Amino acid sequence: MTKLKIGSSGERGLGVFACGLIAKDETVERVPVIVLPDPQWELLEQTALHAYYFLWGEHAAAIPTGLGMLYNHSPEPNAKVIRHLESREMEIVAVRDIHPGEEVTFRYESVWFPLK
Repeated sequence: MTKLKIGSSGERGLGVFACGLIAKDETVERVPVIVLPDPQWELLEQTALHAYYFLWGEHAAAIPTGLGMLYNHSPEPNAKVIRHLESREMEIVAVRDIHPGEEVTFRYESVWFPLK
């Protein structure tokens, strides 16, 4: 069964929505990322991709593939992002139960700032 689908998120454009119940602490999705080292990633600011990249370590950025590009921000998210630097993957994990039809969101601040 497919856990996710793309749908309209109103003024925010496209979003990712749950097709069935996603339990708290369950991996929603794990996607590969395309890593761009310094200074290449700074060029993204001049393209349409500027809204889709995340910081990746101290000196790189990453563009998630697949649905990874389409998750929207929420100040009260139902998911979080875990960056797997070595395997070059981004994991979306539910922080509470996500119900069918509900949009899956995370806090963008968690991926815009460097890892600690």
